Amino acid sequence: MNHPEPLDIIEAAAPAARRSRQARVAWGSHVVTIGGDAPVRIQSMTNTDTVDAIGTAIQVKELAQAGSELVRITVNTPEAADAVPYIRDQLDRMGIAVPLVGDFHYNGHRLLTEHPAMAQALSKYRINPGNVGKGDKRDRQFAMMIEAAAKYDKVVRIGVNWGSLDQELLAELMDQNARRTPPVDAKQVMYQALIQSALTSAEYARELGLNPDNIIISCKVSGVQDLVSVYRALARRCDYALHLGLTEAGMGTKGTVASATALSILLQEGIGDTIRVSLTPQPGEARTQEVVVAAEILQSLGLRSFNPSVTACPGCGRTTSTTFQELAKQIDDFLRAQMPVWKAKYPGVETLKVAVMGCIVNGPGESKHADIGISLPGTGEAPAAPVFIDGEKALTLRGEHIATEFHKLVETYIERRYGQPA
Repeated sequence: MNHPEPLDIIEAAAPAARRSRQARVAWGSHVVTIGGDAPVRIQSMTNTDTVDAIGTAIQVKELAQAGSELVRITVNTPEAADAVPYIRDQLDRMGIAVPLVGDFHYNGHRLLTEHPAMAQALSKYRINPGNVGKGDKRDRQFAMMIEAAAKYDKVVRIGVNWGSLDQELLAELMDQNARRTPPVDAKQVMYQALIQSALTSAEYARELGLNPDNIIISCKVSGVQDLVSVYRALARRCDYALHLGLTEAGMGTKGTVASATALSILLQEGIGDTIRVSLTPQPGEARTQEVVVAAEILQSLGLRSFNPSVTACPGCGRTTSTTFQELAKQIDDFLRAQMPVWKAKYPGVETLKVAVMGCIVNGPGESKHADIGISLPGTGEAPAAPVFIDGEKALTLRGEHIATEFHKLVETYIERRYGQPA
């Protein structure tokens, strides 16, 4: 066996020091800061009919309780606009202070002008430059929306999407490219159109009197490499807070993996101030799944902590018993279910690390690295389960009630470590 070489210092990967402007999205005394030195925020969107004020308020509450810090709702008709103040009122009655974001397309200029109660009940407006009007109407209708935002001191996300890009701008850039020798790839023209649409719209909003700190930018596409390319260029060209999201990411594994891949690359480079995981819900799946995935991305990158983490081995021929899988799921489900209460009762509990391992190979080692861990017996091993607390072996569990006893040990540990002194 070779002798080990002298140790080198391995530098941890760290996000770049991009410093964006800081926006403040508020409802009453509840303020969500975005950009600057604020943590990366999680946003989500309802899929209810906004006219159904009760149903929409209930889904907003579920998304907020799952960890969404801003929730976007569709405002597409006068009836939907009229429902927004009632939705806000219902949320306030339920003690849910999460800011609401209005999603406007095509007729937002009229809705924001003709429904002032809605304009005030929202905390942020999402405006798509590709869907505010055509020809000489575009600037006038965009200006009407910005004037409402300035009047009520609301934050605006100028959200460009390559599925609804300003076709006049794109055609103009394509014509310019055709005259180049040689012309660049058409995809590069698309990238330029996305960025130019966002930045020229932001500049026009500033000319109209909107506070530049109240501007957030997004340029959403549905391809991972496309998103990375666009946001790297966008980050170099502006200091606005940036909202990240892979639009139409898809459902299930595909949508989760694609979103995690794209967002993680950019976040690791210090690009991005808010994120949304745009999952298509699978039949019967809760809308809150997109929030769960977003939180897991941020927690896996070490950018934020939302829930205690449970480490569990994948299983192999040494672990033909499903006991460790069942216990890991029980513990994980229990910890997540308790977090709404524990956030206030046990400050810092979201950083807890639990290990539930299935055999002697990595069980003791992983358990020592966790705050509290258990190494269950694998196939053919003695029916004993050592428990490690704060890196030290504390006791060994035996018998038919190992799962129940470990569950109680976890609760006792949380109370001892994170409980407030009397």
